[in-house]
Amino acid sequence: SNYEPAKLTRVALTGVTALVRATAYNMEQKGILWPAEDVGPVLQTADIAHVSNEVSFAPDCPYPNPIGGTTFCSRDSYFTLLQHLGVDVVELTGNHLNDWGRANLLRTIDMYEAAGMAVYGGGKDGTAAAEPALFSHNGNRIAFVGCNSFGPTYAWATATEAGSRPCDEGMAAQVRQLADDGYLVIVTLQYTEDYQYTPSPQQKADFRAWADAGATAVSGSQGHHAQGFDFYKGSFIHHGPGNLFFDQMDMLGTRQTFVDTYVIYDGRLLSVELWTGLIENYAKPRLMTAKERAQALTAVFHASGW
Repeated sequence: SNYEPAKLTRVALTGVTALVRATAYNMEQKGILWPAEDVGPVLQTADIAHVSNEVSFAPDCPYPNPIGGTTFCSRDSYFTLLQHLGVDVVELTGNHLNDWGRANLLRTIDMYEAAGMAVYGGGKDGTAAAEPALFSHNGNRIAFVGCNSFGPTYAWATATEAGSRPCDEGMAAQVRQLADDGYLVIVTLQYTEDYQYTPSPQQKADFRAWADAGATAVSGSQGHHAQGFDFYKGSFIHHGPGNLFFDQMDMLGTRQTFVDTYVIYDGRLLSVELWTGLIENYAKPRLMTAKERAQALTAVFHASGW
């Protein structure tokens, strides 16, 4: 009886998006919006929908090769998928952002901004890359902060060039200041990749350090393989939600994906809803069956020490 809808905010947090290679090929064959048929409503019904798109759009991006290499670009037509999902904020910590040249990242950021999508974790230069994405919804103040600790060097922003934000000492102070200013801070990281459910001891310590800095939630955007969770000093940590849109079909853990919906009420993160999907045809996450979900949750909960 004391619930007030005007105090509720739902934030959908996702893992890796890379509209390339076999994912892009299937989009060309089956329709640009086809990958979102099952997962789309989860993001569309959120008040703030997040994607970590690791690849820039390029006007000269060729028709996708389903068995191509690891130098990536996305065709402009694929941008429609992000718009269809109702994306509000795009994370730019990815290590493939500059694969097709920094000029195309500049152009891609312009596309996001023209579509009304906020960006963070990367930018047109080092100063812009360090800016958080700030939201105020139903009285809840939410800040997104992100960085790339993995590299490679050419993916990082410089004082004058576009790229992802390198993780630096100043980010911890920024997180603390935002928390002190009343923001619920969501930190997302491009970290070293481990193809296993269990995070390494170093990953666990590094992610906890952001909670110590004042983050309400910490999420591993590097996680091609779904990884476990942690609760630490009142913060929620997901070491890797897994691929949202990507073509890694060789392991069960790279096909499993989580969309974490943060339920925020009256300035507090109250709960996290876990949408569990299984990627089919190199491109489309579908809702897991009850048996598949039980297996996935058992695996990640066990990896979490629960």
